[in-house]
Amino acid sequence: MSTASTMTLRASAPSRGLARAAIERRTTRARRARRVETRASSEDVDLLNHRGKKRVVITGMGAVTAHGCDVDEVYEKLCRGESAIANIDKWDASEIGTKFAGEIKEFEVGEYMNKKMARRVDPYISYMIVSAKRALEDARVNWNDEEGAHYVNKSKAGCLIGSALGGMQTFATATENLVTIGHRKMNPFCIPFAITNMGSALTAMDIGFMGPNYSIASACATGNFCILNSIMHIQNGEADLMLAGASDACVIPVGMAGFSAAKALSTRNDDPAAASRPWDANRDGFVMGEGAGVLVLESLESALERGAPIVAEVLGGFATCDAHHMTEPRPDGVGVNFAIDKALELTDVKAEDVNYINAHATSTPAGDLAELRVLQNKFKASGAKINSTKSMIGHLLGAASAVEAVVCIKAITTGEVHPNINLETPDEGVDTSMLVGPTREKIDVKVALSNSFGFGGHNSAVLFAPYVPKRA
Repeated sequence: MSTASTMTLRASAPSRGLARAAIERRTTRARRARRVETRASSEDVDLLNHRGKKRVVITGMGAVTAHGCDVDEVYEKLCRGESAIANIDKWDASEIGTKFAGEIKEFEVGEYMNKKMARRVDPYISYMIVSAKRALEDARVNWNDEEGAHYVNKSKAGCLIGSALGGMQTFATATENLVTIGHRKMNPFCIPFAITNMGSALTAMDIGFMGPNYSIASACATGNFCILNSIMHIQNGEADLMLAGASDACVIPVGMAGFSAAKALSTRNDDPAAASRPWDANRDGFVMGEGAGVLVLESLESALERGAPIVAEVLGGFATCDAHHMTEPRPDGVGVNFAIDKALELTDVKAEDVNYINAHATSTPAGDLAELRVLQNKFKASGAKINSTKSMIGHLLGAASAVEAVVCIKAITTGEVHPNINLETPDEGVDTSMLVGPTREKIDVKVALSNSFGFGGHNSAVLFAPYVPKRA
């Protein structure tokens, strides 16, 4: 098989049939409460926001996590307060200081990928493609049949799905092979499958999206950066629809050993499920997770024309840089505060309207408090409730904010927010009245804020809200 044909992920006729069947099955189910079924004419709604820019809505979501690959199932487990953190069992972690993670233990590509290609590509690519296709199914996008309902103009559809570290497993294996068997036996795909842009590129090749396509790598803020740039492409008229999100698969020896050497990981090996404990005085580092999250972002006009199921609206956001330290956040929180303030300003949202916050909160001693001080000062008066998804599935690195965007949207559509677990001894200065308690809570979310920060001082804040046809 030639390189060109091998690198193409086009579905075969049987797989296209399976994909169409999957669409039919999934779209006939009532997948979420309070979902807005919209087939109204564009004359009945405001197509532009307060600043005269196109409104951008979410019409589909996909996720792959240690809690599973079905968005509804994942969210229900989170709401039940179930931890997915456990001992690593895919490889021997006995020589590494941290022996546990939010590891994806069961994952099948199903009808979403060619099986041969799935065996070849790095896991981060598989997680990404499966999440993207599940999101498209959720959005009722038909990418196979040009004559079918819900077909989109592929020249106006793009992929911006990033990764913090790309194909680490592929690169690690290639390095090992170079040392043990020599360069003449190197995998010819080791570079393509290792680079961070290839996941987004292969996703586009598979589904035929010819619009904007690239990858952003901004460490643990990657997902939010991809969402923000996707909004820009839609508002600039460069795309009608964008797949936006991120994927990472770093629960591997080099990933775990690297973060362990940096003293960033929890070492609570005697009780993995209790290791990720944001804002707790006894936290000792973050817990590695893996997976992917992808949103279907669409101009409101496009969604209406397709009769798409509109889940929520993404209002926008902002990104800043701490310009301070390679791995530590600014202790004064100036960069975080700047990102949130600009996000509020650019979306015309008042602080008092934000009543749910999915915090970055990784369970690290410095980072948790630096962020929380900003949130307490800014949103105490609004009665906003704060939680951390990482307490249950770990830190998915670049994919964290992508999955947490899914969580924010599910909070909007279900009216429930998941608990914080393992918060037994709140750290000094933590206002527990603002934190979601140990069980799920009901909240009629007006505006949800999703924060994400990364090594290098990358700060990001994105705002989501329920979709209403006529803006206030």
